[in-house]
Amino acid sequence: MTAAAPEKRAVLYRMVMPETICPSGLRAKALLERQGYAVDDRWLRSRDDVAALKEELSVKTTPQVLIDGQQIGGYTDALAYFGKPVPDKQKKTYGPVIALFAVAALLSFMLNAPSLAADPATSLIRFVEQFIAGSMILLGLQKLRDLDSFATQFLGYDLLAQRRVRYAYVYPFAETGAGLLMFVGFLPWLAAPVSLFIGTIGALSVYKAVYIEKRDLKCACVGGNSNVPLGFVSLTENLIMMAMAVWMLAKFVML
Repeated sequence: MTAAAPEKRAVLYRMVMPETICPSGLRAKALLERQGYAVDDRWLRSRDDVAALKEELSVKTTPQVLIDGQQIGGYTDALAYFGKPVPDKQKKTYGPVIALFAVAALLSFMLNAPSLAADPATSLIRFVEQFIAGSMILLGLQKLRDLDSFATQFLGYDLLAQRRVRYAYVYPFAETGAGLLMFVGFLPWLAAPVSLFIGTIGALSVYKAVYIEKRDLKCACVGGNSNVPLGFVSLTENLIMMAMAVWMLAKFVML
């Protein structure tokens, strides 16, 4: 008869106080359990408990994980111990932009799907229009979350904002407003020129900074303090905004 494998056990010290519960401690506990460990979950219920543990283990942070008496460290140390990818908060990524565009596309599809069978051509055109307009709304909303941090990052490359700083604070409102008007097809004579203007300035700014000056910058397209690289995606975003404006103006003139 085969003997049962010994139970894997780990000790976890984490802060659990009335005013705060350590998120990294919860992540570390979940990670250990996914790896098949029985967790001896030891709560640090006061600042004095935290200070005493730091002194005892000669560490500067909590949580702390111990496996078979070996001091592993905090949550990211535990990830590395188990061979899991360790998040790099400074690494540039298109993740936020991809997620935003995916939501905009799904929203537009759901709005136009009911009429797709009856009038596929019109529904497809409206899908593209609302996808672009919806993306503008969502991008503008990200910028409006923190105008100062957006402006700080935007001033690093936008040509007009570098000459007129207030433009950096106007831009999110212009983008969001134009997107809202375009989404419902209201006041195209106002929304289209605004979109064409900010899209053109944006495209020229990105092209100069990235392709002429070869600067390695982060894009403020999803707000300040983002890790989205300034480059092809940012340029394409502005070119699509320009194309949408031209399309809306053409429709308005033809009506």
